[in-house]
Amino acid sequence: MRQAIMTEPGNIEFRDVSVPDVKANEVLLEIKQIGICGSDIHVNHGKHPFTPYPVVQGHEFMGIVKETGSDVSSEIQPGMKATALPQSVCGQCRPCLRGDFHICDELKVKGFQAPGCAQDFFIAPDEMVIPLPDSFTYEQGALIEPTSVATHSTQRAGDLSGKNVVVLGAGTIGNLVAQVVRSRGAKKILITDLSEFRLEIARKCGIEETTNVNHETLTEASRRVFGEEGFDIAFEAVGVEATMDAVVETIQKGGSIVVLGVFEEKPRIDMSIVGDRELSIIGTLMYQHKDYQEAVELIQSGKVKTQPLVTKHFPFEEYSQAYRFIDEKKDKSMKIMIDL
Repeated sequence: MRQAIMTEPGNIEFRDVSVPDVKANEVLLEIKQIGICGSDIHVNHGKHPFTPYPVVQGHEFMGIVKETGSDVSSEIQPGMKATALPQSVCGQCRPCLRGDFHICDELKVKGFQAPGCAQDFFIAPDEMVIPLPDSFTYEQGALIEPTSVATHSTQRAGDLSGKNVVVLGAGTIGNLVAQVVRSRGAKKILITDLSEFRLEIARKCGIEETTNVNHETLTEASRRVFGEEGFDIAFEAVGVEATMDAVVETIQKGGSIVVLGVFEEKPRIDMSIVGDRELSIIGTLMYQHKDYQEAVELIQSGKVKTQPLVTKHFPFEEYSQAYRFIDEKKDKSMKIMIDL
């Protein structure tokens, strides 16, 4: 089978390797589509803090169940559409034992610290496999993973019903966070970005209030959208110091900031403001099974729209060209898909 391996930042080689054998509790998936995410781009640029090389990328995907091991539940059958959570965990550390396997002390994520799915066939433990509706397109299946980032992170913020919410960053993750926030009953939602292209995609997905921070400060946009109420919750999905500065200075006293962005450089935060205004800064990492299951339900119901997010498809053999396209288009692309 074909396998794409990134031998060093910016260099992908293709190899012919054997189809992996299926153990008793494993599922063999024939990969059909892979999404490239922001973290993958960091790896391509050599700027992801936790990824060694060489690495087989790919953690956002949809596949078809090709074969199941002898101990796999009958709920997973050959021919089914499916995806899988990409975590490899120890099951013995304190986070795992209390049910928080997604922050396992020995966490390895496929596509980063462990081999990913950038190959024709991919093995997943049956406990990590998520069956998908027959009606799902390959695009929808590959977008379950980033949608799960949104379902998990929005749960971290607590009850959002009736709240005013700002999402900083209108890339794929920010867009999906805003859509999930809407499904959770937020009163008003404002999404920010530097790119008019991304803000237009947000509007196509039903997020009406947008602002380009090149032309309007967060304070000005907050006043325009929320009036004197301001906003209570913010989701930082950019990963830059300036964005954190702006939200810390603008959010209502007692507000909560959930941080999703991957910071290439350590940000400096004015902790005197955090303390004086009794702000909560909340971390969030990945997802659990329940987050995947909710993502499936939200996409299936139409509460989360995925079609506007997909900018372009590339065949598997043009993996490197896909990255070049992303670098060239910069803020004029959203989700890029790799077709196998």
